[in-house]
Amino acid sequence: MSLRQRPPAAAGSQYGANRSSQPPNPEEEAYNIIPIHNLIADHPSLRYPEVRAAAYALRAVGSLRKPPFGAWHEHMDLLDWLGLFFGFQSDNVRNQREHLVLHLANAQMRLQPPPDNIDTLDPGVLRRFRRKLLSNYSAWCSFLGRKSNVWIRDSAPDPRRELLYTGLYLLIWGESANLRFMPECISYIFHHMAMELNRILEDYIDENTGQPVLPSISGENAPRCFQKLKWPMDLGSNFFVLSSKSKHVGKTGFVEQRSFWNLFRSFDRLWVMLILFLQAAIIVAWEGKEYPWQALESRYVQVRVLTVFFTWSALRLLQSLLDAGMQYSLVSRETLWLGVRMVMKTVVAAGWIIVFAVFYARIWTQENNDGGWTSKGNARVVNFLEVALVFILPELLALALFIVPWIRNFLEEKNWRIFYLLSWWFQSRIFVGRGLREGLVDNIKYSSFWILVLATKFSFSYFLQIKPMVAPSKALLRIKNLEYEWHEFFDNSNRLAVGLLWLPVVLMYLMDLNIWYSIYSSFYGAVVGLFSHLGEIRNIQQLRLRFQFFASAIKFNLMPEEQLLHGRGMRNRFNDAIHRLKLRYGLGRPYKKLESNQVEATKFALIWNEIISIFREEDIINDHEVELLELPQNSWNVRVIRWPLSQAKELVDAPDKWLWYKICKNEYRRCVVIEAYDSIKHLLLQIIKFDAEEHSIIKVLFQEIDHSLDIEKFTKTFKMTALPQIHLKLISLLKLLNEPKKDPNKVVNILQALYEIVIRNFFKDQRTSDQLREDGLAPRNPSSSTGLLFENAVELPDANNGTFYRQVRRLHTILTSHDSMNNIPKNLEARRRIAFFSNSLFMNMPHAPQVEKMMAFSVLTPYYNEEVLYSKEQLRTENEDGISILYYLQTIYDDEWNNFLERMKQEGMKDKNDLWTTKLRDLRLWASFRGQTLTRTVRGMMYYYRALKMLAYLDSASEKDIEEGSHELGSVRRNNSIDGFNSERSPSSRSLSRASSSVSLLFKGHEYGTALMKYTYVVACQIYGSQKAKKDPHAEEILYLMEHNEALRVAYVDEVLKGRDEIEYYSVLVKYDQQLQKEVEIYRVKLPGPLKLGEGKPENQNHALIFTRGDAVQTIDMNQDNYFEEALKMRNLLEEYRTYYGIRKPTILGVREHIFTGSVSSLAWFMSAQETSFVTLGQRVLANPLKIRMHYGHPDVFDRFWFLTRGGISKASRVINISEDIFAGFNCTLRGGNVTHHEYIQVGKGRDVGLNQISMFEAKVASGNGEQVLSRDVYRLGHSGVEGSALADKSSNNKALGTILNQQFIIQLGLFTALPMIVENSLEHGFLAAIWDFITMQLQLSSVFYTFSMGTRTHFFGRTILHGGAKYRATGRGFVVQHKSFAENYRLYARSHFVKAIELGLILTVYAAYSVVATDTFVYIAMTITSWFLVVSWIMAPFVFNPSGFDWLKTVEDFDDFMNWIWYRGGVFAKAEQSWERWWYEEQDHLRTTGLWGKLLEIILDLRFFFFQYGIVYQLGIAANSTSIAVYLLSWIYVVVAVAISLTIAYARDKYAAKDHIYYRLVQFLVILLVIIVIVALLEFTHFKFVDLFTSLLAFVPTGWGLILIAQVFRPFLRRTSAWEAIISLARLYDIMFGVIVMAPVALLSWLPGFQSMQTRILFNEAFSRGLHISQIVIGKKSKV
Repeated sequence: MSLRQRPPAAAGSQYGANRSSQPPNPEEEAYNIIPIHNLIADHPSLRYPEVRAAAYALRAVGSLRKPPFGAWHEHMDLLDWLGLFFGFQSDNVRNQREHLVLHLANAQMRLQPPPDNIDTLDPGVLRRFRRKLLSNYSAWCSFLGRKSNVWIRDSAPDPRRELLYTGLYLLIWGESANLRFMPECISYIFHHMAMELNRILEDYIDENTGQPVLPSISGENAPRCFQKLKWPMDLGSNFFVLSSKSKHVGKTGFVEQRSFWNLFRSFDRLWVMLILFLQAAIIVAWEGKEYPWQALESRYVQVRVLTVFFTWSALRLLQSLLDAGMQYSLVSRETLWLGVRMVMKTVVAAGWIIVFAVFYARIWTQENNDGGWTSKGNARVVNFLEVALVFILPELLALALFIVPWIRNFLEEKNWRIFYLLSWWFQSRIFVGRGLREGLVDNIKYSSFWILVLATKFSFSYFLQIKPMVAPSKALLRIKNLEYEWHEFFDNSNRLAVGLLWLPVVLMYLMDLNIWYSIYSSFYGAVVGLFSHLGEIRNIQQLRLRFQFFASAIKFNLMPEEQLLHGRGMRNRFNDAIHRLKLRYGLGRPYKKLESNQVEATKFALIWNEIISIFREEDIINDHEVELLELPQNSWNVRVIRWPLSQAKELVDAPDKWLWYKICKNEYRRCVVIEAYDSIKHLLLQIIKFDAEEHSIIKVLFQEIDHSLDIEKFTKTFKMTALPQIHLKLISLLKLLNEPKKDPNKVVNILQALYEIVIRNFFKDQRTSDQLREDGLAPRNPSSSTGLLFENAVELPDANNGTFYRQVRRLHTILTSHDSMNNIPKNLEARRRIAFFSNSLFMNMPHAPQVEKMMAFSVLTPYYNEEVLYSKEQLRTENEDGISILYYLQTIYDDEWNNFLERMKQEGMKDKNDLWTTKLRDLRLWASFRGQTLTRTVRGMMYYYRALKMLAYLDSASEKDIEEGSHELGSVRRNNSIDGFNSERSPSSRSLSRASSSVSLLFKGHEYGTALMKYTYVVACQIYGSQKAKKDPHAEEILYLMEHNEALRVAYVDEVLKGRDEIEYYSVLVKYDQQLQKEVEIYRVKLPGPLKLGEGKPENQNHALIFTRGDAVQTIDMNQDNYFEEALKMRNLLEEYRTYYGIRKPTILGVREHIFTGSVSSLAWFMSAQETSFVTLGQRVLANPLKIRMHYGHPDVFDRFWFLTRGGISKASRVINISEDIFAGFNCTLRGGNVTHHEYIQVGKGRDVGLNQISMFEAKVASGNGEQVLSRDVYRLGHSGVEGSALADKSSNNKALGTILNQQFIIQLGLFTALPMIVENSLEHGFLAAIWDFITMQLQLSSVFYTFSMGTRTHFFGRTILHGGAKYRATGRGFVVQHKSFAENYRLYARSHFVKAIELGLILTVYAAYSVVATDTFVYIAMTITSWFLVVSWIMAPFVFNPSGFDWLKTVEDFDDFMNWIWYRGGVFAKAEQSWERWWYEEQDHLRTTGLWGKLLEIILDLRFFFFQYGIVYQLGIAANSTSIAVYLLSWIYVVVAVAISLTIAYARDKYAAKDHIYYRLVQFLVILLVIIVIVALLEFTHFKFVDLFTSLLAFVPTGWGLILIAQVFRPFLRRTSAWEAIISLARLYDIMFGVIVMAPVALLSWLPGFQSMQTRILFNEAFSRGLHISQIVIGKKSKV
């Protein structure tokens, strides 16, 4: 224990922290982390004087006026005083007391240098915390022109007043519930309550009562709040009115209107740039010159290019109209100037169009009058340019401010009225979104990247897209009197044909910017990754090359060095870079070879062995691998570091110096040779009795060898040819010693044989018996010997001496293995983790402070009702294919299962039946650690606690402690568990056969207190209270997790019934009390109402946020994992908050993820590869150079107090914030935060592994992207200089994409979106490995998956943009190996993929039938092959990636099930899974939420189906080659007749089918007869051909579908009519037809032999390559456990 951690003084025993009338019993009161109510308690955290200093500072109430509302006791403090005066809840006060004390104590512990008096709270710590906590409030007051009510002068610090202000803010925040999402609302409340606090402190007198004053009560539109809301709040104010018929009440800030126009409105700068360049490029290219600058030499071209200003001004007019149309709700009596500005902007924009028209007309008038370009004409061109200069003046000003960003930041951040007046025309004055510009260097990097991307894109577009289209367009326009096969609406003009020709080119032009971004971001990200030293150690072989520098790397990065913490200037950075260079390449004296007596090497061994020990606990390595991998403690006096075993080549006969030089070329070889020699010497001397003469003989022999080595004459003294014989005998000896039953006689025989070889063959100079006796190498009196040599001298150690026999096994491995580490460890996950951890230690990272001086942090995980721990029933229950979860895991994780069985046998398992009895808990844990369960997440996050305890020990342990501890660990077995899940084992069963490397055996006690102060894990189990009440097994499992994890806390919402209808809601925090052996409630804070007002997950996070602690909070999802070796680097990561990135310090630290579900199947691999490139390379580029990385998800680390005062770590508004996490990034950027990305640390992340799960996840993400476009956050980012973030969106926006994609675009998209994946794999795994993975993925049909995935994102993004309706889709996180039925697949993909694929297939069929180009088969295939690939992918992917997708029996069953589902009408309570009709209605839900624009556009899009009819009816024989419009109009008779027949049959079915069935049959007969008569008549009297019957299907089937879609839009009106039932019947027939079309190829492939086994191979290829038997999983052939 250090001097700082002295026992607490007894003086604090008189104080308590409870507000009850009597002081509580300190022993009985539950506490969270520190028992502040009882400062003399025996708690490790109370040994720190900083804790007591903070607690005593709070108790300095002094002479403050006592609250009149309750009894005041001596044990109360300042927070109790605030609570009594302002009416805060008791548990809120207790919670914030611990919160405040912990933070102040941690902050004071970090002071460098330490304060003179550590028993007193440092004023600087308190002042800095108050400034940070109230910084947003201060900025808000400044923005509003209000004077802050924090009355403190920096020149005269007042600690008590500082504590009162910070305490007041925290108490308000602690009870704010959902208001925590609105930080300016909290600022408003604090502003007034602080004023009342000031009046109390200043002893104001109430004018009305003559008594001392008491409190009044026990955003962007804040000026309006001050004027209307008042204080106390006026509940009658129109501020609270939702709607008013009497008068209009304006909305606040921003109106989020649902419209596809938001795509233009939010990103208007991007659209303006693309449209203007397209126009200019077409004008220039139309001249037909080879290069654009040649065309621009013509004055005519120059003048025509000026028309871009017409387009620009028109786009400005459109923007102003959209602003007015969408934001009119903001205008009210109080915001009339806003309405004036909207009108004026529209008028000015329209005026600019007129001005440009006038000046442009003057140019051509002058040119026509002069007959050419004269000086007057040129002057008018100059006049036009002068006008244009005025027009673009705002853009030039914005560009200038962009170049010098600090000026714009200064203008926006200063709240001077003159700046507001100057900027009034351009933007509203809002609190957020100001001063967002980065520094000059970041601006240059950002601009350079985009200039390069845009220059490439525009060059490509001009030369390869636009210019090649000019000649065909001119040729088409020159053709006259062209006769079309259909009716022409534009006589003697081919403009429509030209427009159709340009349409795909223009669409591709608008979209391919994303492709160029992907290309450049891939290569730039690779360069950044290379300079970050990613991928330098990719595998175990490369690790071996650097392992000797590993100890120095750990010391440099993970062990604190005080001298490195004193300065952060350029000199220190330079020295740091030099140190890292030496470390990375093993240069210089500081990184010399380390020998085993050095403390540095011993510390390294403790850390490394702990990592290996945890690998064994996780069952990713076995016991044999543990012995090979770990660094043994030096119990045999070995002179070198005993590295993990590696290559040791045989020695050759050569001179000493040459031989030693060859040995020393490789550090491993040097260490292995010395270790082998020292170990052999120690072994022989230990197994021979000390007092025996043979012992001295062996000792003399080794002395001679040592002497020859010292004088470098070993090869001159000994024969190297004898070494192989000695080697073989030593191996035989070690084999004997490793046997369970050891035969001493055989040991004696081998020792005798060894002695004979050494004496007779090893010495070059033969010695006589007398010489040997004289030299001490033979018995001095052989005649008096009682027997043969060694016969009575051998004494083997006891079999329980685990240390000795472990060293024997290691020595045996050294002598028998030439390359033992190549395949050690065998487990791929273990190899990956070792490689990444070792590589990360050579990357740039901040130095680690001591654990005492690190920033404290929390982890927060939201949990609802997912799996916690797999039950016995879940593990054994078989699915329809006969597969249980346990059998699936045994097969997928075959080696880990064997390691688990090995561990269980060592812990007392007699046979496998014990797994279901005595070892059931271990079995359930093993399975749960391989699923996406809460248990896995908790284990991973508790590694932080475990790592901090070990690091705290290493920080404080002396050299003597470490030396003694390392020797102690070398001989002590493990006899208890730490933070694990194995405490139920008996002491005898816990011990392993090997010695433990767990550092926990050396802890002195203070490590637990340090770790608790620095780390807290809160799981927000929202419904844990109701789960307990219902006796839900999940509740018991959560309690089990709390019981076995000391730092784990559970927060939940408790619903308490009061009276009949009233329910009270509480945020509750609980923990498991190890002394009481039960769950105890710590805090209970009452909520104002139900928790879930918005989206569930962010609300769950928000309610639990008040229970987190520390300077930072890491958000972790329930499907994540963590690794012990990565947890060691957490304190390095937190030091990033002290570093400037650009002009700001970080507020969100982005962390990379490893997708751990990639090995389950090829589909999971595809998803993992795609996600990995996004979370590594993609985030890397967004963070640097673009500086637009948002919080895209977990596991980012938030600056907790920064976000605490700025809206929290997510947003929760329903629907629009469905992707809640990215809005934290938006909010962070808009409020001046900084998001960085760091790749030297990672956490695990699980992803969906089945196609249906993946599709639902991508639907959720794409819908969330659509909602983001509507949000105020994206609009403000798009108009605040951060518009580049729009390009990072992974979605496109065209609902009917499948009908317009041409083949070139699909090829580009497929190739270049895979590029980031290839580049990132090349960086981290090597180029050849990346190419091989890419080829393998293609052979496993990854292109089919990615194409299908693109369709999912496109459909849901487009639907959300047009209609809204985004919703959370629970994907489930289980294992997906069971077959999904066709009906389920149809429900999921009918509208998003199947119908669109059939539509595109129909277009391609029509094109093949009627296009002249299609007559050439090769040309047709070349032009349409990628489009057909799209069709096949969208139809077949759900079956290719569906287990047993081509099994004939299942296909037949699926089709029967599908038809039953189609025809089952169901009742009122029928679900979509049961009834087609219910599903059909649910598929129309988006039309219920859409507005007028959405419905109108939906109808316009649906009209495309009528074009089939228009084009094909002119091809029918009955048309008689006529191109009259009458042909098309008359064709509608067919549609009317078909509808009439359908209505007739439907009417007859409803009227007669049930009772008078004969009449129903008669109607059917008459209808059929009538149709036959009509067909015969048409054949006889018209040009109708029999083939027209089938051709017309291509025309009228799409028309019918279009009519159904339009009818769905008009559903509110049609549903009341009798026609609606006919529409339902017709829609059912269409879905049957679609189902048959989709099912036909599946049935064919199922019928053909071989496809099922091929599909299984494709789906599970990765598992096959690892020697697994997936076919047994699929068909259910398995053995019992």
